[in-house]
Amino acid sequence: MLLLSSLAGLACGAWGPVQAQSLTLEQLQQRLERLERHAGVAAADDDDADTGLAALDQRLRILERRLELQEEERAATAKAAPKIAIDQKGAAFKSGDGAYELKLRGLLQGDARVFLGSDANQNDSFLLRTARPTLEGSLGKRVAYRFTPELAGDSASVVDAYADLRFDPAWTLRVGRFTSPVGLERLQSSSALADVERALASELAPNRDLGVQLQGDVAGGRFSYALGVFNGAVDGRDAVTSNPDDDFELAGRVFFEPLKGRDSAWAGLGFGLGASSGDKHGAGNNFLPRYRTPGQATFFGYRGTVLADGSHRRWSPQGWFYRDGFGLQGEYIVSRQEVASAGQRAALEHRAWQATASWVLSGEDASYRGVTPARPFGVNGGRGALELTARYGELEIDAAAFPFYADPATSAARARAWVLGANWYLTANLKLVTNYTHTRFDAAGGASALPDEKAVFSRLQVSF
Repeated sequence: MLLLSSLAGLACGAWGPVQAQSLTLEQLQQRLERLERHAGVAAADDDDADTGLAALDQRLRILERRLELQEEERAATAKAAPKIAIDQKGAAFKSGDGAYELKLRGLLQGDARVFLGSDANQNDSFLLRTARPTLEGSLGKRVAYRFTPELAGDSASVVDAYADLRFDPAWTLRVGRFTSPVGLERLQSSSALADVERALASELAPNRDLGVQLQGDVAGGRFSYALGVFNGAVDGRDAVTSNPDDDFELAGRVFFEPLKGRDSAWAGLGFGLGASSGDKHGAGNNFLPRYRTPGQATFFGYRGTVLADGSHRRWSPQGWFYRDGFGLQGEYIVSRQEVASAGQRAALEHRAWQATASWVLSGEDASYRGVTPARPFGVNGGRGALELTARYGELEIDAAAFPFYADPATSAARARAWVLGANWYLTANLKLVTNYTHTRFDAAGGASALPDEKAVFSRLQVSF
């Protein structure tokens, strides 16, 4: 009777709510045959078929096993099939085992810039500041990659192009073109910046360079490091596509977050040191820097006869603190370059620092990687996240640069800039930024000071 009830239940579940008690043995056999045909199990010939309970029990077991095999086959097929995901982080294509992955991401930044005052030396304009599609992913468990071109501006260029050999989270080898590990703000993604443009301190830090770097995280991310050998980039700029002087630069960084992941008011504290050392020999923009204001106007440059002629060293203590909606980020950087001109030599040491504070008014957490709104705009009455920012920074030129190595009539001895801003994160992908920035200049050796730079910047950012 138990077998008969099982057969009746199987038949009822597949073909409708029929009462088991009303089914005859012949009817159960007929319905079992239909299930066998549906499952692809060959039924016995009518002449040879045994219609007893033992025979029905055997056929039921065969049917159950066949269904189990089909379910296992479907699960294996689903596991091996490639997976496609499209969300706020872009589009991702991943192999069934997860070892191979391709991600499509992007960053688009469009600015409106208005310079204030009758002595403004720049034009008001709309500007496509950034247009960067990105391809990144993995090739097996050991190799990751990233390729990012820059399509904004008058010509296309390559921003990032590197591969990671991932031996272990504590030991990863990166090869290619990427950001040199010196400046704190330089290492921050432009999509996560608190303000429209980077601070004056970033003018002394190298940007992207070509080289090889060993990096890693240990102790659950509470300590990270990077150490690499590079062609060498001038302050505040990307390196050129090849090594122009046959000299190399050693750059590295250590960073500590001692209470990361712990239930402590200081869990968001991080601090570290970045540094670089190398030689540069040559004249022109590939060897000596020009320093720019937040409005991207040059306020210091060397005379055309000056050569980089010797060691170039940088060091930068840096840190951040984030707690709930409050964020504070700061760094100090020194760049020391040996120069020569007309038989004279000097080691010029320029210094800069910046401090940036932010406060998220809508309750989300502030972080080095930006803000994600808890209630995106337009979703269930959400209004996004609102953040207020303030920044102050200075860049001081070595007094020994004037007047022999730099012209005091066109170059400032010091720039001091402050910025007030508001950021509206409508969604995780859409951000509106407004800044008021004011930069003042100190002149060298009795020369007239450059006029103040006062400007209002607005930015629409789309990122995924």
